Amino acid sequence: MTELEIRPVSGALGAEVRGVDLRTVDDAGFAEIRGLLHEHEVLFFPAAGLSEDEHMAVGRRFGPIAVFPVARLLGATEPRFQVITDGPDSRPTADQWHTDVTWIAEPPDYALLAATVVPERGGDTLWASMTAAYDGLSPAMQEFVAGLEVVHDNTAFIEAAREKMPDPNAGELLERLRTEYPPVVHPLVRTHPDTGRRALFLGGDFMRRIEGLHPDESRSILDLLKRHIDDARYQCRWRWTSGDLAIWDERSTNHRSAADHFPQHRSIRRIEICGSRPDFDPDRLPAVPTAV
Repeated sequence: MTELEIRPVSGALGAEVRGVDLRTVDDAGFAEIRGLLHEHEVLFFPAAGLSEDEHMAVGRRFGPIAVFPVARLLGATEPRFQVITDGPDSRPTADQWHTDVTWIAEPPDYALLAATVVPERGGDTLWASMTAAYDGLSPAMQEFVAGLEVVHDNTAFIEAAREKMPDPNAGELLERLRTEYPPVVHPLVRTHPDTGRRALFLGGDFMRRIEGLHPDESRSILDLLKRHIDDARYQCRWRWTSGDLAIWDERSTNHRSAADHFPQHRSIRRIEICGSRPDFDPDRLPAVPTAV
């Protein structure tokens, strides 16, 4: 780890890490990587070149690997990769800000994504810091949104999955998903369990409404926050090359996959690390706001 080189990607979040082999790093070195992840929120390892087994092994060092709900309904008991492939017959569906699987009670803590097929042009992934976005709100707005709760459901996921799963038998599976994973309620601002920082917890199109507000009020607040994180001050962008690995903290970021490569082919494989129930702790003091 003496040769570790950290290159920030943007002002708000993201760092490129060189000088470490994730396949062989010792426990002390891995603890340093985890600390860097909490600091920078997303880390990039260019040309990491992990095999599938190595990808899984690195993921397990962060915690138990989640079994994706669709795979669980199909009978899976062991984790497997989520392989997301775009091409002429499979239009991209992830070009909007979100964090993953907020429609379950315990969304993932981290995600690890490896690029396997990279288009000649386009297909970047963007991340936004939800801690920086929270810090960028006025004190009055921070006070207002802290403590609010939001209903999340899987309607948007099901609609997108119908495009990716043209098999006529997929409809029954997706309806089971709706039944077995009913709407859940999460805080609009969550306290990061490791850093104590406050972060907006935005699930993109998985968010239905803010509890206790008139529908028009709820829609206005959620739309305001969605526009707020469109500010480039809170973002970083990564141009993929085949073999790159990105690891990000799902608790403090949103991400989106630029759809500008369509209809070129693009394929990635991802695993997610099991998480805990999002929580807002009003008594835990947030860290000093980051200048953005």
